[in-house]
Amino acid sequence: MKDEKEFKKSLRDKEVPLLVIDQKWHRLFAIHGKTKEIQELENQVNEYLKRQARLKEQHKDLKKIKKQLMNDIVENMGDLDGRLDENSPVEKKLTENKRLIEEINQRLDDCEDELIELPKTIARANENLMIKSMSYCYDKMHVNANEAKEIADWITSTRIELKKNIIRKQNRDINNREIYAYMHDILGHDIINLFDIRDDIQQEVQKKPKDNGNSKK
Repeated sequence: MKDEKEFKKSLRDKEVPLLVIDQKWHRLFAIHGKTKEIQELENQVNEYLKRQARLKEQHKDLKKIKKQLMNDIVENMGDLDGRLDENSPVEKKLTENKRLIEEINQRLDDCEDELIELPKTIARANENLMIKSMSYCYDKMHVNANEAKEIADWITSTRIELKKNIIRKQNRDINNREIYAYMHDILGHDIINLFDIRDDIQQEVQKKPKDNGNSKK
């Protein structure tokens, strides 16, 4: 029986597809459904992917805001006319914009650092999901193979028993016809009717070709 260490070893240097977006992977669980552990790992990968998407959108928005602030600084620099007055509205605005840019730069750095690490985190979570999926599939294939063998053995046994029963039935039908024919020859039709012999037996005998050598003259 293979264990998860062997599955992990077999995945080494392999490019594992992102399972949660692979419809073939989802169809593996179409009949019996996903185990609780696989569902939890799937949710984990999905959360990482959502986090990655949010960070990318956030990074895009921060760069857009930073660009607007930079443009605003350039435009307001012209209004200073070489004068430095910390109390002027323009200077205050420039100072605030610079502060916001520094804050945005820090947030961009944090965002970029996480975006660099997230693919590795997603890959590890996806590999764990693959290992659990392989373990599930291997166990399911083992169970299916055993059940298939049991069914095949039952079919073989039933087929043999069916053939035996067909022969038994044919023998009983033949025996009934012989008994009826014998009684009919000895007792005659009128007496046979008194015994209330079933019509289907008589019909079976009537279907049988007459033997002219045994017929009375």
